[in-house]
Amino acid sequence: MTSDGGLFDALYARGGAAEQTGGRAWLQAMLDVEAALARACAAEALIPAEAASAITAACRAERFDLGAIAAATADSATPVISLVAALREAVGEPHASYVHLGATSQDILDTAAMLVARRALQPLLADTQAAVAACAALARAHRATPMAARTLLQQAQRSTFGLRAAGWMVGLAEAAARLREIDAGRLAVQMGGAVGTRSPQIGARVGSEFGLATPLLPWGAIRVRPAELAAALGVLAGVYAKIARDVALFAQNEVGELREGGGPGRGGSSAMAHKRNPVASVAITAAAMRVPALVATMLQAMAQEHERAAGAWQAEWGTLAELLALVGSAAAWGAELLDGLEVDAERMSQNAAGLDGELDAIDGLIERALEGCAA
Repeated sequence: MTSDGGLFDALYARGGAAEQTGGRAWLQAMLDVEAALARACAAEALIPAEAASAITAACRAERFDLGAIAAATADSATPVISLVAALREAVGEPHASYVHLGATSQDILDTAAMLVARRALQPLLADTQAAVAACAALARAHRATPMAARTLLQQAQRSTFGLRAAGWMVGLAEAAARLREIDAGRLAVQMGGAVGTRSPQIGARVGSEFGLATPLLPWGAIRVRPAELAAALGVLAGVYAKIARDVALFAQNEVGELREGGGPGRGGSSAMAHKRNPVASVAITAAAMRVPALVATMLQAMAQEHERAAGAWQAEWGTLAELLALVGSAAAWGAELLDGLEVDAERMSQNAAGLDGELDAIDGLIERALEGCAA
């Protein structure tokens, strides 16, 4: 989540993804992992079944002081130690000693990170699917609407706005498909114990509860999975940024081919009442511009020491949360932008007058894109 106290959340934290990346969401994810761990240990006859039930009943975020746990993180560089202490107190005797059995802080945090990612990806991908559908509608409606294609910001040849919208659609669909692949098969449980030597049975049981993959080996210091997720988020953000840039350029008064929706008062200026600023495009761009540096941080954090990193792993937590929130915000803004986009077909035709262009293949290209994205 953002660290600005909420003042800029309308830009950086729009949509459902941001709600799944805040402190309370992380707290609940860690508690969900602790509860699943207890149930897995009970299933393997490592702890009494009644202990697992007591631990599960206690693992509700509203029962814990998030502020106190966050403050105690300064004493250990991880929130898990204070969380486990609070959870043991909440469980009470005679079952407190069974909390967190055989696990380490990294087991809980890494698996919780996978849960946070999965929960944030649901609204993010839903918004992206809505954006893809809006692009498809634009492609169908304007498959024959002539417009000037532009290269190096100069008019080049005639094309159609339907083809432009189809290009947006394909970009979004391809980027979202990669994220779905990661969601389905690359988000994995982490239950390797203190140094990655724990038997995989417990991890397999925990992972199965959440639909997380069981890795070949614990991945505590091999950070391929978080890096893959970050890179895929960066690619999707880049597609949204490209669309936003296009719309902002088309919305210039001198071009006037597109306008953002939103009704009266949307896009106003504090000094120039006549302006209608492209608010959604600006918001998408603002969120997306922050993403590449965060992706770079996740890639840089792959260089870790031995079995657990001293700083690189810890750098991932807030970075991943911000990535999910920012890309989720871009997706929410993007769905709104594309659904309400206003097309001035007459102005497009006027601006394209006199240009040459090969138009015979365009309808087939658009149809191919529509079929491919519907598959």
